[in-house]
Amino acid sequence: MPKRLILAACLVALAAPAFAAGNMEPDRVSRWEDLTYLIFGDDARIAPTESLVTLAAPARAEDAALVPVTIATAEGAGVTGLSLVVDENPGPLAARLRFGPAGDPRELGLRVRVDGYTNLHAVATLADGSMVANAVFVKGSGGCSAPIGLSDVEAMADMGEMRMKFAAGGPEGSGRATLMVRHPNFNGMQMNQVSRLYTPARYVTEVEVSRGGELVFAMESDISLATNPVIDFLYRTGDARPFTVSVADSSGARWSQEFPAPESAVTN
Repeated sequence: MPKRLILAACLVALAAPAFAAGNMEPDRVSRWEDLTYLIFGDDARIAPTESLVTLAAPARAEDAALVPVTIATAEGAGVTGLSLVVDENPGPLAARLRFGPAGDPRELGLRVRVDGYTNLHAVATLADGSMVANAVFVKGSGGCSAPIGLSDVEAMADMGEMRMKFAAGGPEGSGRATLMVRHPNFNGMQMNQVSRLYTPARYVTEVEVSRGGELVFAMESDISLATNPVIDFLYRTGDARPFTVSVADSSGARWSQEFPAPESAVTN
């Protein structure tokens, strides 16, 4: 069995008793200790922080299937990677990112599913290999099993289609971009409202953004990412080379697309 699936199976097995155990603070602390071991390894040491990494999410989710999360890291902290964990989800590791020389880890936005009242943890990996984490508590319910409001055929139409938008106002030396990927991100827990059968899992597993051969970020994801993933990110400016985006899903399908950089409109 691939390493990804072994990890997913362990996490799903661990999730079931967590709901029955209740949602008091001691339970959440114990849950995070277990997840630290399973996701990051038995020798992982993750120090709490209030400043090196922060995350913002609604205290109560308006739509538990589409919860916006923004992660920010301190300038000069030497962050090389980020992980987002939704502790009480059946697949808690929503995303794991590695940043390259063309990327900027100071801000990242994702949309995730939240299946129950839970802590969300943002874990930052620093240049020396150490890890720090911060958490917020979100009240949500049923986000993983919520139907997406379309038939399976409609949801899979134009799958792999991508758009990228650029915005002003990034921190000095960086620009803002939003990548939108059309993909239903079926997680195997959603029931088809017509057939009353569960839709087989098919979800985005990899997203990589680069420009001119230099990595902006590479992301591994799992079933907690929301339908039609949207990723808000920063990139280093002063480069007119185009962006290349590659996306893969759990079926083995892969899509790639190129987007012109906003700087190219100035230099050409």
